[in-house]
Amino acid sequence: MLTRRTFVRAGGAAAVAGVAGVAALETGTVPGRGRVHQLLGLTGPDGVVPDVPAGPVVSGTFASRARRTDVGYSVIYPDGYDATAELPVVLALHGRGGDHTSAINDLGMDRFLTATVRAGTPAFALASVDGGRDSYWHRRANGNDPGFMIAQEFLPLLAGRGLRIARYGVFGWSMGGYGALLWVALHYWQRQVGPAARAVAVGALSPALWHRYEDAQPGAFDDAADFESNQLFGRPNGFRDVAARIDCGRDDPFAAAARDLRTELDADGGQQPGLHTGGYWRRMLPDQLRFLGAKLGG
Repeated sequence: MLTRRTFVRAGGAAAVAGVAGVAALETGTVPGRGRVHQLLGLTGPDGVVPDVPAGPVVSGTFASRARRTDVGYSVIYPDGYDATAELPVVLALHGRGGDHTSAINDLGMDRFLTATVRAGTPAFALASVDGGRDSYWHRRANGNDPGFMIAQEFLPLLAGRGLRIARYGVFGWSMGGYGALLWVALHYWQRQVGPAARAVAVGALSPALWHRYEDAQPGAFDDAADFESNQLFGRPNGFRDVAARIDCGRDDPFAAAARDLRTELDADGGQQPGLHTGGYWRRMLPDQLRFLGAKLGG
């Protein structure tokens, strides 16, 4: 017969088991923590593209020697500014599988930019460019070199449009978040662009980061030597005099590495409820764009 005392004991044991289960989920020892958090509503709301007008967008292509192909690009201006406005610029580096259109088509960055400027952030333009769908924004064994493309081809193109590149920003998400941080760490603007152009701020959402080559996404690097040459950890001097912000959802597979790099660099940002999704990136875009615009305008 099930007595009250037996019932209480059983309930207590179940409660303990439940707490232990939650603790295991929180420490990542149980697979599917992100899915459980999503079902429980613990990953936060998806960001919504602002209901504001988009500004002018100028798109085109250029023949890239560095990438050995024709490269597409888009320059995005906030509403109220025309396509000849002489504004500071933030480079927007797309994620894996994307291209220069992803900033608008996937994240709505044209309207986020307008909303950011209307809210009082000094005006700036966004410039997106094709880096290769799985290049991870560094020189590859096949000769594709998106970093050199930005330095020697894209930044001069932007300057030719009247955009101010003496002090510019770099931003990216996922693969592009890694690429934006790598751009700063490797001193591309010093080694390849020269003193007339300098990155002063970098923002990364859910950057694709790994401590070890063995853990990296297949195809992200040519080999272990390539991984070590393009490693971000242990290079704090590369970020000297560059304001950095790194945000990552707590249930993102890159959360731990992003936290470690943010701590190493003493960067702004943090871990918020979220997954490795467009919904999380859209939610965090306003904070990232305000950060970058304020640094460029400061």
